[in-house]
Amino acid sequence: MEQLSFIKPTIKPFIVDSFSANGFAPDNERKKLEKKFSECLVVTEKFNRQSVSYQLSKKDVLHSWLKYKEGFSANLVNVLLDEMGACPGDWVMDPFMGSGTTALVCQMRGINSIGYDIMPISALSIKAKAAVLKYDLNEINNMIRNISEMTVPLDYKKKTPYIDITRDAYPCKNERFLAYIYDWIEHSKYTKEAKNLLTLCIVNSLERCSYTIKSGQYLGWDSRSKKIREANEIRKISGKKLFPKKYVREEILDSKLTILDELAHVFEDIKVIQKNGMDKVQAEIDFVPSNVLYELPLLDDCKIKGVITSPPYCNRYDYTRIYALELVYLGLKEQDVKKMRQCLLSCTVENKSKLDELRDYYFSIGQINRFDYIYSIIKENEVFSEIMTALFMRKESGDLNNNGVIRMVEGYFTELAFIYAELYRVCKSGAMVAFVNDNVRYAGEVIPVDFLSSLFAEQFGFKIKTIYTLKQQKGNSSQQMAKYGRVPLRKSVTVWVKE
Repeated sequence: MEQLSFIKPTIKPFIVDSFSANGFAPDNERKKLEKKFSECLVVTEKFNRQSVSYQLSKKDVLHSWLKYKEGFSANLVNVLLDEMGACPGDWVMDPFMGSGTTALVCQMRGINSIGYDIMPISALSIKAKAAVLKYDLNEINNMIRNISEMTVPLDYKKKTPYIDITRDAYPCKNERFLAYIYDWIEHSKYTKEAKNLLTLCIVNSLERCSYTIKSGQYLGWDSRSKKIREANEIRKISGKKLFPKKYVREEILDSKLTILDELAHVFEDIKVIQKNGMDKVQAEIDFVPSNVLYELPLLDDCKIKGVITSPPYCNRYDYTRIYALELVYLGLKEQDVKKMRQCLLSCTVENKSKLDELRDYYFSIGQINRFDYIYSIIKENEVFSEIMTALFMRKESGDLNNNGVIRMVEGYFTELAFIYAELYRVCKSGAMVAFVNDNVRYAGEVIPVDFLSSLFAEQFGFKIKTIYTLKQQKGNSSQQMAKYGRVPLRKSVTVWVKE
């Protein structure tokens, strides 16, 4: 089997023996699937969590400009580009662009890229990074000096906008400064590129200047915040247990100093990149700030050389809550955030089905037959049906802690299946597709995301080349382990080829 250059099989692949705790629900189809794709599974010590996360890009020039925890490393993208044989002039896609790592690595190598993301943070980040060769160093230097000398007038009354879940997120001094510099950017005479860069630096500083931290599915709050102190006063009066004393960080940083540090950091990166003469590298980044579900059907057949991406995981993480500070600072209101939550790939218990909307959309573009074909494959997938049956059984027994998990899982794989089908159509012959994803477990039911996705891909025409999985497997929640025991879960990179 052909291997990625930095990935060598070192140990026996991790296979799940039982998918349903205590044999509660049928799992024969999942077992057959596990056996089917186990021969494609490669476990490695070199391929680790840092490679498939933001960790390796933390100190990378350019890639560290947005602290996007859901991203993957530039190193992983480079290896996959080598594996697929992508050359200058080729087109590579990232359907879930995030911070833009795939696009930026492609640009540095002279490879064209196309990608999609509806989160405004992505548009901000990609626009700032793509302009790295265009920045006027004197302009950025002047901006740093102006901000260093900046003082908020005593009579300035504005505060940073908020929605319900971000209320009282900042100390008063930071709240006023963040509002003031927002107005200052709007009325300054700097170029659009410089203003966008500064806005990215501000957005990248917000969490460190706040009483919040990105924690699991939601925002975690510091006990020093007004929100927690007021909540504890109410709980004390009603005799409830108080929220524990918890600091999200030792010091809530000063917003002005943090923004200046961030701007100085990107300024140094810009100088390094421009000095290295990367202006000789010419490549196009076609970024579409939209939902890939409704953009892929419009692309021409056989255009794409390869795909490198990591979709939101099927883990209940609500990115509109996790990145609420950033979204609100960029101008989203309460209803905007709620609308965006529904538009994202279904990965939270609040997501509603997009199936009827998709059917209407395919009809409107004259592709209803294609919709029917894709949906028929989804309905006939016996592994998917077994998983949904198992979750319904868990619901009836009271094992699910939130019944919205059923709708989420169904929507997640249905939407991904439409994306897999369209990717097969738009990819050239010989194109390679790589997806980074996690397996999950709900109410004692293991969902093999990597193998189920590969099965859908195979049904739409792809050949499954390799399924790389990390040696460091995921654990389960403490609640699940207490009730059902521990089942190690794979984190994988599935690699498919259109022959």
